[in-house]
Amino acid sequence: MATGTRRAQRRTEALSRERIVEAAVELLDAAGESGLTFRVLTERLATGPGAIYWHVANKGELLVAATDAVVADALAAEPAGSPREEVHAVALGLFSAIDAHPWLAAQLLLQLSRSPGGPVTPRMLESLGRRVRALGVPEEHWFTATSVLMHYVLGAAGQNAANSQVAEPDADRAEFLAATAEAWEQLDPREYETTRLMASQMREHDDREQFLAGIDLVLAGVAARYPGGRA
Repeated sequence: MATGTRRAQRRTEALSRERIVEAAVELLDAAGESGLTFRVLTERLATGPGAIYWHVANKGELLVAATDAVVADALAAEPAGSPREEVHAVALGLFSAIDAHPWLAAQLLLQLSRSPGGPVTPRMLESLGRRVRALGVPEEHWFTATSVLMHYVLGAAGQNAANSQVAEPDADRAEFLAATAEAWEQLDPREYETTRLMASQMREHDDREQFLAGIDLVLAGVAARYPGGRA
């Protein structure tokens, strides 16, 4: 009996929490949240459910751990440069992570609303908040400025990920944008005058450049709201 216990302990130690989370991320990337089940996870890891439950209590905890692991990896590098350049780097890190892991956008929103105590939300707040402080924003406005910046990043990156999921798998990006712009150009000019005029910009825009332009708009607002800073 004691020998069996020691063997079980060795198997549990060999199957680390990090390996379980890594496999969970792989499943999420391949099939989304619905594809992450403990049955499939045990098959992928060639183990029994008990060994997994030793490290994570349930699917909810596993989703939080997977989300935090991807975000931590995206924010691992410490950018160097002006506060504005560092904001760009951090924002692009999150943008790229959400682009590479489409399931991440929905999980981040769930973490913000259901579990703001951590670990995911504080990690993002800290990374962006440090740069907000460096911009010279008064301390009493750190939370507001950081929250606005974070919500823009997650909203824009999440929309980009959603767009890539909705578009036809074999559709060329340029063709997709051209078709959308053409549809806008056919709108009734009396109701959609401005949208029709923006159609050509839609056809030619680059997602990452547009994303960074939005970051600069937010930073320009921070600079206008708190003059004397370094935005």
